[in-house]
Amino acid sequence: MNDLAEPADESLMLAYAAGDANAFEQLYARHRGPLYRFLLRQSRDPALADEFFQDVWQRVIAARRGWKPEAAFTTWLFRIAHNRLNDHWRALKHRPPAPDDAEDRTARVQDPDTPERQLSEFEQRRRLQLAMAELPDDQREVLHLRLEQELTLEEIGEITGVGRETVKSRLRYAMDKLRARLSE
Repeated sequence: MNDLAEPADESLMLAYAAGDANAFEQLYARHRGPLYRFLLRQSRDPALADEFFQDVWQRVIAARRGWKPEAAFTTWLFRIAHNRLNDHWRALKHRPPAPDDAEDRTARVQDPDTPERQLSEFEQRRRLQLAMAELPDDQREVLHLRLEQELTLEEIGEITGVGRETVKSRLRYAMDKLRARLSE
């Protein structure tokens, strides 16, 4: 292994659990962007995303002593985020009723998301999903890790057990296949 390689998330979390605050800073720096973007995409509200973001990191801090590397740190982190979002949506089902003039207020707000636009975007996403489903497993996996988790080629190689150049090739072949399929 290369001496310059960044420590694995799991090693950093174990170090943080043992009291190394610098390890937490590295984990936070590494995952803050992808986590925030995930929360923002799911909540579609910057204020809520900010709140959830803080809650997730507070839960990481609170759980550090009992943390065990049974799953990848990223998986654990995003599971916390997923659960926090679910808690929020569940709580909304028990909120008080809307004000009497809610319909009037809503009618005055212009909605750029027309049904036609939503259908078009849905169709584009569906075509992409179908095209991705047709990719070989190894290509689809590296594509998801790169695009969704925003992992580096080296991190993807570590996860998948292949070299950086193999990861690069798989990504290139996957993108070429998607372009070809989506241009049909």
